[in-house]
Amino acid sequence: MARRLAALLLLLALGCLLGVLLLCLGSGDARGPPAFKYGIVLDAGSSHTAMFVYKWPADKENDTGVVSEHSMCDVEGPGISSYNTNPLGAGQSLVHCLNQALKDVPAEKHVSTPLYLGATAGMRLLNIINRQASDAVLSAVTDKLKSYPFDFRGAKILSGEEEGVFGWVTANYLLENFIKRGWLGEWIQPKKTTLGAMDLGGASTQITFETKETIENPQNEVMLKLYGQVYKVYTHSFLCYGRDQVLRRLLSKILQAGNYQATVSNPCWPTGYQKNLSLSSIYDTPCTEKEKPSIPLSTSITMVGTSNGNLCVLYVNKLFNFTACPYSRCSFDGIFQPDVSGNFIAFSAFFYTVDFIQTVMGRLVHLPSDLKDAAEAICASTWSELLQKAPQMEKRLPDYCAISMFVYLLTTKGYNFNNHSFPNIAFQKKAGETSIGWALGYMLNLTNMIPAEEPASHKSLLYNNWVILILLFVFTTLTALVTAVCLLRRSKSSAI
Repeated sequence: MARRLAALLLLLALGCLLGVLLLCLGSGDARGPPAFKYGIVLDAGSSHTAMFVYKWPADKENDTGVVSEHSMCDVEGPGISSYNTNPLGAGQSLVHCLNQALKDVPAEKHVSTPLYLGATAGMRLLNIINRQASDAVLSAVTDKLKSYPFDFRGAKILSGEEEGVFGWVTANYLLENFIKRGWLGEWIQPKKTTLGAMDLGGASTQITFETKETIENPQNEVMLKLYGQVYKVYTHSFLCYGRDQVLRRLLSKILQAGNYQATVSNPCWPTGYQKNLSLSSIYDTPCTEKEKPSIPLSTSITMVGTSNGNLCVLYVNKLFNFTACPYSRCSFDGIFQPDVSGNFIAFSAFFYTVDFIQTVMGRLVHLPSDLKDAAEAICASTWSELLQKAPQMEKRLPDYCAISMFVYLLTTKGYNFNNHSFPNIAFQKKAGETSIGWALGYMLNLTNMIPAEEPASHKSLLYNNWVILILLFVFTTLTALVTAVCLLRRSKSSAI
């Protein structure tokens, strides 16, 4: 009996020993926690700049799904394009977030951490108006970034197509639609279709999705080879269709209709809200340049809200050209677009608009009619009613009627989503803990972390050790349990 108990205790001890080994491996090897690599991307948008710090295990640079958002920082003040008359201010505005990056990235990793800045539609517009001012802003920003101990890789203006494609790569990478690791460490092609990406920024909006249809305009076609798979992607960026530029263009239409009188009614603003507008604040962009009035831009006009949704939607509709189309079919403004298909993810101002509708207005958005009804409800609200619902959002509250109407028309009449396809749109800010946008896709591309060819089916040694130890632990534990049961039964038999 003593021998049997000794054997049982030995087996249980082995099981415990293996359990301890597993715990040790789970908390890192004897040399300390696992090493990480870091990367920093500054997303210099038209209305503001955001800094993202990414990290990934050092021994898994080409794995998928391992890059995560370590931290982010919103730069105070407007976008860098607003510093066209004060370029040095653009660089100085980044200091707070760059100092934050010094803390977020371990000091010993600073020199090896790539740092990028990508500027989007705001700088694209400034580049159109004043190339010299655009270059000066980028130069000042570059000088400031170079003064930090990171591995600065460049500051550039992204094309609209790059912005759209990198956003598409980010979303599908995070959702592991390209490739993922199996539980034994092997590469798996998930055989899932990719999802489309829709981005609504301050100065432009992008739509990007995979399609099997013929793309009639070669400028809208991008061929990508990722992990050995070829993707034919349709993408287009609509400059001047971002949230801020849409609002300026809308004000221009309303001022035109009001003949630039001292007081002009705005059907998209709530009753009880009014504001004095300087014409220069509306016509200082290429997006409204063709509608610039002959009266001095220093003229100030009082605009008064009237909460008229029916009239507001007519003005928003005028921002699009739905008639001219040189192709077999178009979205708007004569731009070819194949039929939307599959699932989509809509982020940036798409997300914030629908989030406002659902959290503040208390309305769910499943169908186009839900979005339309919600927009009409916002447009019918008075200023005091809106303030009561969301006093902390006072600055943006007057514009939710117009932007909700715009998102409704853009998705349905523009991109041609209907009752069947609209429910396939997920309005999200993040995938897991990582923000969706072009920044991660941009870094993955520039650091070659998504190879064109399918990676070899290698398995991590550490990962394999895990699997072997788990199997041994399970086997030993089961053996101990079976032995214990047998011994108990024999002891009962001998007692009888």
